[in-house]
Amino acid sequence: MSEEQKPVVDDVAKHNAKMAKKKAARDKIMATKTDEKGLVIVHTGKGKGKSTAAFGMIFRNIAHGRKCCVVQFIKGGMSTGERDLILAKFGDVCGFHTMGEGFTWETQDKSRDIEMAQAAWAKAKEEILDESNHMVLLDEINIAIRYDYIDINEVVSFLNEHKPHMTHVVLTGRNAKEELIEAADLVTEMELIKHPFRSGIKAQIGVEW
Repeated sequence: MSEEQKPVVDDVAKHNAKMAKKKAARDKIMATKTDEKGLVIVHTGKGKGKSTAAFGMIFRNIAHGRKCCVVQFIKGGMSTGERDLILAKFGDVCGFHTMGEGFTWETQDKSRDIEMAQAAWAKAKEEILDESNHMVLLDEINIAIRYDYIDINEVVSFLNEHKPHMTHVVLTGRNAKEELIEAADLVTEMELIKHPFRSGIKAQIGVEW
């Protein structure tokens, strides 16, 4: 072996030893993680990607043939890629209920917004209680809670007391209440760093819907 080759060989050996040590430590940690339960998952924050990430989990369940369901609280009848694909191809595995009529500044009818949010919450509870659903996505429910269309205490109480043990529930939307964050098992905050809206670029197909 040449003198030039020795440092490279030494670096590879050191790297392999380091990775072997890291794997052993990782395996030891993973061996302690034996429990399974249905998670309460919250996606919140000002950044884009809350619903997108949640739909990623819905499509994972679809890919595994596990029954799931989506209840949309705010988004109205506008066509979206996720909804169109699920209804066209995967309706036997994933139920899809668009219960909203648009954002409150569009409807400008608070009483109607409250009525629709309450109807969506009733449907959400029905789907969560259906133990054949492996995951239920409550899309934009945090917005309905923020405007007091739905009582946060009722939501947290229902999730704590009535959610089946192995059912995952995902709740999306900005400004998640502290009570919900406290009750959740997994919380991700999407942070806004840069957005094309600020440069005058409108929402575009394939990115926003």
